[in-house]
Amino acid sequence: MKVLVAGSTGYLGSYIVKKLQRDNHQFKAVARNVEKLSQLGIHESNIIKAEVTNKESLQDIFENIDAVISTVGITRQKDNLTYMDVDYGANKNLLDTAIKNGVKKFIYVSVLNGSQLRHTQICAAKEKFVDELKSSGIDYCVIRPSGFFSDMIEFFNMAKKGRIYLFGDGQFRSNPIHGEDLAEICINALDKNYNEIAVGGPEILTQEEIAKIAFDTLRKKSKITYLPDWLRRAGLKIGKFLLPIHQYGPFEFFMNVMAMDLVGETYGKINLYNYYKSLTESNN
Repeated sequence: MKVLVAGSTGYLGSYIVKKLQRDNHQFKAVARNVEKLSQLGIHESNIIKAEVTNKESLQDIFENIDAVISTVGITRQKDNLTYMDVDYGANKNLLDTAIKNGVKKFIYVSVLNGSQLRHTQICAAKEKFVDELKSSGIDYCVIRPSGFFSDMIEFFNMAKKGRIYLFGDGQFRSNPIHGEDLAEICINALDKNYNEIAVGGPEILTQEEIAKIAFDTLRKKSKITYLPDWLRRAGLKIGKFLLPIHQYGPFEFFMNVMAMDLVGETYGKINLYNYYKSLTESNN
């Protein structure tokens, strides 16, 4: 099976293409900036230059492609592009062109609890595409991670400054997953019949436990301040008026997921302590 990977230079996409290459899998990696793929060590023969927000640039990239894995999405709005432009529009471009070229399967990486978060800008776009994918007639799989380890850097950065702030009692649970482990899930889904996979890392942790792990890896005394939840709710209302749209989107998502459990089926080997430890070593 020959796979086309879109979003190949992002956090998750880079792990997917490196694993595909390591396992001698037939694949093509799509990127606007192909130099980033070269820096990852991806062979030139596996690289295609295209702009997923421009449907015309996708017309010739699906030759002999059997399946698509798309991690396309933005966490920080830039280039005047919105979530609807990228998380929905770019993926819709890929889907339409894939179907036109006879691609058999489309794997899309969304977020856990996406349907409950449709009121946020990012999930409104992601779930609109999920709706399109489900009704398209193509064989599909929606992968819903509970959160990336890269998202947990916020806790680590607060710990470096000496104090972590949590809303409520810090007991909401999650099991974020490392990109390397999630890449395995995405690639394994090529041969599975699941239409949806809700997945997380090997450890289910409370926000308080995540905070303490961050302090432990930095060898600092835990200093956690518990803020009343009304401050979070007020921040969402005020931020909508005060923050530029490209800043409010990620802020809105973060503030919403801080007030819910995000637990998927446990998977993988890499734990959060070792991830934070690697960050500590890289900063020394």
